[in-house]
Amino acid sequence: METINILKKRRSIRKYSNKPISKGILKDIVDCGRLAPSDNNSQPWHFLVITEKEELKFISNKATYGEFIKEAAACVIVFCEKNNRHHLEDGAAATENMIIAASSYGIGTCWVAGYNRIYEEDLKEQFKVPRNLKMISIISMGYPGEEPYKQKKPLKEVLYWETF
Repeated sequence: METINILKKRRSIRKYSNKPISKGILKDIVDCGRLAPSDNNSQPWHFLVITEKEELKFISNKATYGEFIKEAAACVIVFCEKNNRHHLEDGAAATENMIIAASSYGIGTCWVAGYNRIYEEDLKEQFKVPRNLKMISIISMGYPGEEPYKQKKPLKEVLYWETF
């Protein structure tokens, strides 16, 4: 039931405290991403963890709607191999696994869209990302410096049985 509670309470966090995230916790979070389901168990993902403040600032300046990344303790950029036919779905599954794992540690996250964004090439150049990889997402991470405030739609607005 703990996982169910995490899923029901988790919300995006865009303000973070100054508390760093240990390397061990970051590794465990990424390990949870590595264990996500993928097309035919292809596991096309590669995860770039960024904790240096200057690099977080660089990402923040490039990422559309990601200005808060500079205040995060870390971010993970998810890349997948382009030749994988389901790289977007596979990378999204890994992203969600890491968001849930971070929540279990009390770490707030925000999924910043990265797929087909104009800043992808700038990030790939900055971090020497191999050309055969496609950016899927950026996840900002940090101990929350705010209470989540966005409400989700009620179940009755989105659930249908047998037909619409």
